[in-house]
Amino acid sequence: MMSRVNRFSKTLREEIVDILREAIIKNKLKPGTKISEMELAEEYGISRTPVREALWQLESEGFVKIIPRKGAVVATITEEDVRNFYELRALLESYAATRTLDKMTEKDIKKLESLNKKMEKAYKAGDVKELYRAHNEFHKQLIKHCENKLLLQILENLYQRFQRFRWYLTLLKKMEGSIEQHWQIIDAIKRRDREAVAELVKENAYYGIETLIREVLKRSGDFSPPEEK
Repeated sequence: MMSRVNRFSKTLREEIVDILREAIIKNKLKPGTKISEMELAEEYGISRTPVREALWQLESEGFVKIIPRKGAVVATITEEDVRNFYELRALLESYAATRTLDKMTEKDIKKLESLNKKMEKAYKAGDVKELYRAHNEFHKQLIKHCENKLLLQILENLYQRFQRFRWYLTLLKKMEGSIEQHWQIIDAIKRRDREAVAELVKENAYYGIETLIREVLKRSGDFSPPEEK
């Protein structure tokens, strides 16, 4: 049904996470599909422990839902879920970015520039995993000096819960606009323009919302990216 586990390059949990995540993204496992711990363990000849751990991680990322006494199913995400996430992220991230602005050093700014260059390079090379990783790191760097620990915790939980959205945008090859917005944010940070930083971070937070809704939610929670040409 799915790829073979490589027992040497990663932990079993990481391998199962990658296999299931890819199957969900490519719509091989459709929303609402039950995922059996026992069947996966038997298919790959492993214990149920790494399978269970993989499902817990995928639940934290928004890919599956674990129902007590019933097991795991592929999560269905609605248009309302998408809009609620973007609204919260825009509000909280823009505020956190302005809180951290005065504490940003030249070293911090160079780190942002380096991460965005990595995004550009990965985007041109079609390296989805590196693009995704650099994108996440950029946004963590953007707000890292915000001294409101509760705000940072809420944002981290929000990012983790909806990682699914960034994966889909990355695979839909719709990141060039976000990269350009990052350069605008960096420029505003260099100018110490608080108002511009707040507005640009908010715009960037909303980047991709209509793409997700138009391309990905066509069939009521069916997160199926278009076929590669």
